[in-house]
Amino acid sequence: MTEEKALSNGETLAALQELIDVVAKLRSPDGGCPWDLAQTPQTLTPYVIEEAYEVVDAIKTGNKEAIAEELGDLLLQVVLQAQIASEYGQFSLQEVAKGISQKLIRRHPHVFGDVSVNSVDEVRQNWEQIKAAEKGESSAQNQKLSEKLSRYGRTLPPLTAAMKISQKAAAVGFEWENIDGVWAKFHEELQEFQQALAEETPERQQAELGDLLFAVIQLARWHNLDPSEGLQGTNQRFVQRLQKMEAVVNRPLSDYSLDELEALWQQAKAQLAKE
Repeated sequence: MTEEKALSNGETLAALQELIDVVAKLRSPDGGCPWDLAQTPQTLTPYVIEEAYEVVDAIKTGNKEAIAEELGDLLLQVVLQAQIASEYGQFSLQEVAKGISQKLIRRHPHVFGDVSVNSVDEVRQNWEQIKAAEKGESSAQNQKLSEKLSRYGRTLPPLTAAMKISQKAAAVGFEWENIDGVWAKFHEELQEFQQALAEETPERQQAELGDLLFAVIQLARWHNLDPSEGLQGTNQRFVQRLQKMEAVVNRPLSDYSLDELEALWQQAKAQLAKE
């Protein structure tokens, strides 16, 4: 290792140690922050998800300063979770870092061992086989479909999980013969949702809403569309139109009538379409 590289590594480790010390101070009963002291792994879970999405958004923008900042926010969640766990004698940040390093070494025998690979597909196959062995599971080829789909449902965002589950189910033949069957299912679920809203309990309404959304995702899959990207685009367009509306008014939107808001909405929509 060159002297320059060693210096860089030392500075990196020093910066990480400073972050660890700051988080420990925030969690200290003696002069710490009341908000940080009140947090648990469970209450912090929404922030882990939020920060991960903000990292993705920053990467999409390509803004290096934003990416660095959002990665820092995500790193804070890792350090904070490890700090709380260490306070309860569960595990430390050192164990977290050591564990992921050992996992990477085990799952890359073509880099750290004597295994030879000829393609990215072989790397992926080796990874899945080693992963299954570590968890005491059957190999990816022999694992039951329900086991795979259950994992997707537990670990992925709902829209992504629904798409993944339906793709894997379709791959083994659990699929409609044509798009007409998918549309029929959508209309069936829409009718059941409407009926539930009129007659059923909130629990049944929630269940039927889920069925309807799953049917919409099947339509997206059949047309090679990404429902997450589609919804994200709609969210962005909605906010952009509100921004245009607020740019031309001189009082809060809540002061306008519904007809006035609709006119402003259509004006904003037309303006954005020209840009």
